[in-house]
Amino acid sequence: MRIVRGLRTPAAVFLAAGLLISGCSAGSSTADASMAALPRATPEGLVPFYGQKLKWRECGVPGFECSTMKAPLDYDKPGGEEIELAVSRKKATGPGKRLGSLQVNPGGPGGSAIGYLQSYAALGYPQEVRARYDMVAVDPRGVARSEPVNCLDGKQMDAYTQTDITPDDTRETGELTASFKEFAEGCEKRSAEMLPHVSTVEAARDMDLLREVLGDEKLTYVGASYGTFLGATYAGLYPDRVGRLVLDGAMDPSLSARRMNRDQTAGFETAFQSFAKDCVRQADCPLGTENPQDAGKRLKSFFDDLDGAPIPAGDPDGRKLGEALATTGVIAAMYDEAAWPQLRTALDTAMKNKDGAGLLSLSDSYYERDGDGTYANLMFANAAVNCLDLPPAFTSPDEVKKSLPDFDKASPVFGKGLAWASLNCAYWPVKATGEPHRIEAKGAAPIVVAGTTRDPATPYHWAESLADQLSSGKLLTYEGDGHTAYGRGSDCIDSTINAYLLDGTAPKDGKRCS
Repeated sequence: MRIVRGLRTPAAVFLAAGLLISGCSAGSSTADASMAALPRATPEGLVPFYGQKLKWRECGVPGFECSTMKAPLDYDKPGGEEIELAVSRKKATGPGKRLGSLQVNPGGPGGSAIGYLQSYAALGYPQEVRARYDMVAVDPRGVARSEPVNCLDGKQMDAYTQTDITPDDTRETGELTASFKEFAEGCEKRSAEMLPHVSTVEAARDMDLLREVLGDEKLTYVGASYGTFLGATYAGLYPDRVGRLVLDGAMDPSLSARRMNRDQTAGFETAFQSFAKDCVRQADCPLGTENPQDAGKRLKSFFDDLDGAPIPAGDPDGRKLGEALATTGVIAAMYDEAAWPQLRTALDTAMKNKDGAGLLSLSDSYYERDGDGTYANLMFANAAVNCLDLPPAFTSPDEVKKSLPDFDKASPVFGKGLAWASLNCAYWPVKATGEPHRIEAKGAAPIVVAGTTRDPATPYHWAESLADQLSSGKLLTYEGDGHTAYGRGSDCIDSTINAYLLDGTAPKDGKRCS
């Protein structure tokens, strides 16, 4: 399971990649091996891809152009099948000299970079940045408009998202594992050709194709959440082509999946405690108005009640709010403290009035479920990338059971559910091609790694670790709540990153902002 969303859309809470954090081997919790750079010379078989010309067209969104870029399905067989990747851009607005292209990625994995560009980045990034850069995004392979992975239809996804993620007996454990198997089989049935070729390494290689096709000598890039892993991977593969890279809400590529999942579980507990401290100071807090520790106990009791007796949610498709959807709704609000009032209201109506509509709405936004019952491919791509990048965190229910005390210690509220959710890759039809590894990117230009001290999805110490691994990493700290730092209200963070993007002035390693 990898809950690492990075997107910020006008409406809401951000995605992190469903309740499906990816996995890695169950052995050592960290890796010593370092990623090796690719040869500088372009392989002969890839020359046609690097030499292609994009044909830009209007794409129905004012101010934006769209195109498609060809890439090999398999980089080891560039003469074989080709895929088409969707690209969009908004040209630099001026004034000032154009600095080139700025590629962006919001995270996930599975988040649409084009959706992020068109709804936020090209409109909401600081004006001085948008003035000097063409704002560009490519949906990674397997995501949204780029050969999207597909697994289940809407009704099947409704059933999947409502599956009990805290099984209490053998029957419920069997139902949960059956849901994971059905999901994996659906992906194989609908997307068998793409599944072996949606790794982060391949997506990073696609980014380098786009860099060259756009005419940029070096890559300038802002990646959030999982997008930091994508950007760091690029730096590891092409250190000499690194321009100005911002990795915001950083992941640590050296961690095993089990360690990663446990760390993330602790991150959500930290975020919940921040919410609880704020909540108990409010007159309308449904979790009490005294001790924040008691708030967690009340929420856990509420989840336990829903496990046995889901409540109405006013859903036209007949869904009720059970423990699984309620947990997702609460987690969704942990990504941004601006969502805390909405969460308070949703919990109040659910706990006092037995009306689950508010929490269901939060959960649906997290899963990218539309009002007509259809889902974006976020959750499908998320699992496909995660299960390919790292071996499974757990390979059997028995392994999960043995780890429950550790996860419960990390989070008394979320631990059990997040531990069981980490089993999903155990049944994946394609063997993982990646392993935990360090990324040093020796010889790269300075890379800014931003971390938020109470980040729920990408714990702060991950940013510390990545900045330490990168030979040119510069750690930038935001002392605050929520997921990621850039564009979230800190003038110190924004001015520091803007100076780096516009002037190439990297911050002093260890700079702190609030």
